[in-house]
Amino acid sequence: MHSFTTFLRSTIFFPVIFLCLTSAPVNGVELNPPQATQAELAKASYAEEKNLADLAAAFFDTSPEPTGDGLATGTLGKDGGAVEPVLAFADEIAAGTHGEVDSLLISYHGKLIFESYYRRGRINYPHYQMSITKSYTALAIGRAIQCGFLTLDDLERPVCDFLEELDPSQFVEGAAAITLADVMTMRSGIRIPQAALRQLRSDTENSALQRQVQFFFERTSPIAPAPRDYKYQGTDPAITMQVLAAVVPGSARGFLEKELLQQLHIKQYEWSNDISGLPKSAAGSSMCSRDMMKWGHLVLYKGRLNGKQIIPTEFIELATSPLCAPSDTNSYGFFFWQHDAMVDKTETRCITCRGAGGQFIFIFPQYDVVAVVTSHNKGMGPLLKILPSRLLSCFTEGS
Repeated sequence: MHSFTTFLRSTIFFPVIFLCLTSAPVNGVELNPPQATQAELAKASYAEEKNLADLAAAFFDTSPEPTGDGLATGTLGKDGGAVEPVLAFADEIAAGTHGEVDSLLISYHGKLIFESYYRRGRINYPHYQMSITKSYTALAIGRAIQCGFLTLDDLERPVCDFLEELDPSQFVEGAAAITLADVMTMRSGIRIPQAALRQLRSDTENSALQRQVQFFFERTSPIAPAPRDYKYQGTDPAITMQVLAAVVPGSARGFLEKELLQQLHIKQYEWSNDISGLPKSAAGSSMCSRDMMKWGHLVLYKGRLNGKQIIPTEFIELATSPLCAPSDTNSYGFFFWQHDAMVDKTETRCITCRGAGGQFIFIFPQYDVVAVVTSHNKGMGPLLKILPSRLLSCFTEGS
């Protein structure tokens, strides 16, 4: 293991000191990846994560150890990438130049070759994902297709076809035409006043299970014919989770655990419930950084995991394609973002899972690279714009 530690202060940072370390502590410095205690893990949550103390030293590892979690590992430089530029970038992150970052992990050709933790980062602590949960929800739909509970054609079916407890006679005009593809691209057209949404959150009887969707379809403004305008909102992923719950055997949570989390060897996680009683879909999951990497690999390799097709290739290609354009610089698929970044004066396609506060899974198909970032910024932070050019310049395109 080739590890490096950088000593930090919470206000004024000392000059960076890199130490080549062995596998045993030196001068009281922990050389293994920082870990949360069992007491911290027992109460892991979004609220409790804020109480994690900042690490006394940032942890860098250019040759991560395998942990038996199903994630292949390698060595930065030997297996690809330029060591010094990556370490220089990590040094800047440790110094706070790029926001309140908690972890940065990099894989190349399917191997984790760089792993680093800062501030609240811990190798075993599930970091709150915020809106990356939407991307996981999309992949759950893809898994349901692979398992035969849905088809690709079903993406164009109205969601009310799947939700047998709904009463379409009470829907507003146009609501019955909203398809699964519409909600997964944030183009349902649903527009509900905030006061009505607050009422729903306080009315547990009328928000449970499919009554949540009934409320949406009754209280929204009339739905225009497709194609409709994009609007980023929580109603659309909530409807997606409702469809998943309606078509899979057992519960939606059981399906997520058996067909995705267990398949990915993800054991240390949190996934809270929505007011409907189903797992949250707009935000609400927490994953360890290494496990986020596995989700990224699942997308990069078009749904294949250890030689097995977990999600149909066609679904992954569709989910990560530019199905609509929220802005001039960003496109959107099925809860996945896409944008182009300039790397060495060349436009490079970036597929991203994004969460508030600076949670990212970057997927770069041209480079066979995945990068994971967790943070606790007040906003998204600068890495969405900065990381692609800084990181990909360390790798040879197509190698």
